[in-house]
Amino acid sequence: MAAEPHILAIDQGTTSSRAIVFDKTGDIVALAQMEFPQIYPDSGWVEHDPEAIWSSTLKVCRDALAEAERKGAEVVAIGITNQRETTLLWDRATGKAVHNAIVWQDRRTAEMCADLKGRGHEPGITRKTGLILDPYFSATKLAWMLRNVPGAAERAGRGELAFGTVDSFLMWRLTKGKVHATDATNASRTLLFNIHQQRWDESLLSLFDIPASVLPDVKDSAADYGLTDPEWFGRPLPILGVAGDQQAALVGQACFQPGMVKSTYGTGCFALLNTGTTPVASRNRLLTTVAYRCNGQPVYALEGSIFVAGAAVQWLRDGLKIIRSAAETEPLAAGLDSNRGVYFVPAFTGLGTPYWDPDARGAIFGLTRDTGIADIVRAALEAVCYQTHDLVAAMVRDSATNPSTLRVDGGMSANDWLLQQLADIVGTTVDRPRVTETTALGAASLAGLQAGVYQSLDDLTRHWRLDRRFQPRLGKPERDRLLRGWEKAVARVRENGG
Repeated sequence: MAAEPHILAIDQGTTSSRAIVFDKTGDIVALAQMEFPQIYPDSGWVEHDPEAIWSSTLKVCRDALAEAERKGAEVVAIGITNQRETTLLWDRATGKAVHNAIVWQDRRTAEMCADLKGRGHEPGITRKTGLILDPYFSATKLAWMLRNVPGAAERAGRGELAFGTVDSFLMWRLTKGKVHATDATNASRTLLFNIHQQRWDESLLSLFDIPASVLPDVKDSAADYGLTDPEWFGRPLPILGVAGDQQAALVGQACFQPGMVKSTYGTGCFALLNTGTTPVASRNRLLTTVAYRCNGQPVYALEGSIFVAGAAVQWLRDGLKIIRSAAETEPLAAGLDSNRGVYFVPAFTGLGTPYWDPDARGAIFGLTRDTGIADIVRAALEAVCYQTHDLVAAMVRDSATNPSTLRVDGGMSANDWLLQQLADIVGTTVDRPRVTETTALGAASLAGLQAGVYQSLDDLTRHWRLDRRFQPRLGKPERDRLLRGWEKAVARVRENGG
């Protein structure tokens, strides 16, 4: 009897590369993970070594495949999901990057964005791309490389260089340069892709002074992206699904109906509201983005982006060294009766939705002589909840839909205290699925659709399973009081940052 088909998902994230092998029901058969260094060349600058991205990805893929095969699994396809907006530029002849990857968190192009805004370009960009003009997105990062890497602009003009987000770079390496492609979700995060026409936009390329020759082909999220070179895994494997990490999580959470919301808590926090086949233009500084594209039909979402969520806990551990592991945060926060007036605004690299303030910087307010480690830890977790509230409130104003449930995932979703606090602050039910690796699961699901392992999106919906539901318990007066304190803290951070 033939073995059940399994899918290898590559989940290349901001702080680590992971590979997960899933069976047809969405259960994890094998998992490998490897962290890699963050590079901070200057204030607000964040980079990755492209070779560290590649070597860590290759290692975890080999490790996960080996473990899965020891268990008798037959891997039939690969799905890729990736940290979005992170920008790479490499030599087509050698595959070597001409500069470190500039990470989505990087703010070095704030001045460039301000200049373009001052010249009145933002409304036109937003109409075409659904995005705002912010250093977060890929176009200004790529423009910076072309201006600042010696010879890059000339070489790009001659067609010698290739641009891509991390998915494109990995596909190039996995296929040894045979494939230069991306999917519609990643393309929609570049500031260069017209989400209405589903193609690269010539006027935007001209505005950012980027030659079309550097761009990858844009395909559906479930599509044939070619075969990996046999050198890497001993045999060729087809790459059949690609999506940016947040869109992949939306697929993994089976949020296929308009009005469904998922929120992922990793390094940052990202909430997506499915708006169906019609893009909704935001009036509240949310992003309009491609949720996924199958059979040539794009489905859209409204997205809110928080730059720092789990990264705040990482800072408590590695920067302040007041905790040894993220797991310590739950009992520390739960041990307090209240936040005791302490608010932490973790604007390490500016503020995202709905503020979009690249100049804001982090601060902790309300410190007294009896403030302790537990207060600061709790404030870091509460900041995630307050920021999510701000996102959901903006979504409600834009869509006139009040989501009854928030489907959550990501590393922080293992924290029960955090999820109860989230339900209390947002004022809505919070559902955690049994498989919280929904980003990787989404990539695997897309590859499975293309491979014929799944017949339809309904097939994927049937596989989604609830682990635990958190209901709001906090009264409105107390919720409003806490939110007023948060609003004051954000206002003070923005005054000082600006």
